[in-house]
Amino acid sequence: MIDWLENWFYSQCDSNWEHGDGIRISTLDNPGWDVIIDLNETNIELTDREWLMVKVDANNWYGYKISGNVFIGSGDPMKLGFIISLFKSLVEGTENCIPPL
Repeated sequence: MIDWLENWFYSQCDSNWEHGDGIRISTLDNPGWDVIIDLNETNIELTDREWLMVKVDANNWYGYKISGNVFIGSGDPMKLGFIISLFKSLVEGTENCIPPL
């Protein structure tokens, strides 16, 4: 998924978009990952979605929302690849293929 994200990022670089918010990946203190990808000024338009949280237990969870054409995904420490895969499925229009936890 990292290779896919690198290629996707590179394909969006137009000497403008990458100077904005672009992609931010950070850690959470509960612990976990936070991934924010700004799609504004790209050719991708995602419909706003309310926060969706999927939680099996304290160590197995993820959530995401889309607001103002910005993808925000979070998950437990083992979900970074999953969050990127979720983003990929949304931009490719295949979100019905997201595997369950």
